Amino acid sequence: MAAPSLPVHFHVHMISDSTGETLMAVMRASVVQFEHARPIEHLYALVRSPRTLERALDHVAAYPGIVMFTMVNNELREALEDRCAQLGMPAIAILDPIQATLSGYLGAPMLGRTGAQRQLNADYYRRIEAMDYSMNHDDGQGEHLAKAEVILMGVSRTSKTPTCVYLGHRGIRAANVPIVKDAPLPPILFELKKPLIVGLTASPERIIQIRRNRLLNLQEERSTDYIEEDAVRDEIIYAKRLYARHGWPTIDVTRRSIEETAAKVINLLTEHKANLS
Repeated sequence: MAAPSLPVHFHVHMISDSTGETLMAVMRASVVQFEHARPIEHLYALVRSPRTLERALDHVAAYPGIVMFTMVNNELREALEDRCAQLGMPAIAILDPIQATLSGYLGAPMLGRTGAQRQLNADYYRRIEAMDYSMNHDDGQGEHLAKAEVILMGVSRTSKTPTCVYLGHRGIRAANVPIVKDAPLPPILFELKKPLIVGLTASPERIIQIRRNRLLNLQEERSTDYIEEDAVRDEIIYAKRLYARHGWPTIDVTRRSIEETAAKVINLLTEHKANLS
């Protein structure tokens, strides 16, 4: 049968006894593989009692679709699966294959602990500290660039800030410094040895498009070099020459998502740390 040419909207219910972030990530990563799929998302987080589960399932019954869940408590899980069977809706326990494989490989049973991955441990606090650092060292702010693990450089609208926030969420202290032609960069930048410095770039067309949208949101209609093609090209050439002069690795973000750019940065950071050791 030929694939549909129009968007297919459907309800997807995500029921979790934790925050639901895992469910959301898996669902979106899966749906993106289907060109015309348009999920209508329903998230029920912290479902840990019969009452909260019943409310969630009543909503499921009102909007038939697919149910995805993570549920440690066996009684709640059975109630969920029984109700979905009665409604004739598929219920997918997304962590079952992974946990079963791990259990078999390790020869150990699961702990059965709700939200175990969210326990407050050293890694959690490291991520909070990294996010705080990234927010305090955005757009050339902050006075402790030497404490960064990564410093992103780039002209305006090359996704420096969102990439740093994403890296911070991954526990990586990331700062970013804007490149403005004829404006001096922080002198310490050229003395640092430990942080990885990465230059971000993009096509002039992409940068102009993003900048124009930003001006529209600001209701700014005056003509400006900020979106003038020759001026933008000069900015990009200036930045690329700067990267080459200092041997900073460069990432073209034109067709990359924030996650893809961050993944590339993380790979570069791994190599950088190996070279330092």
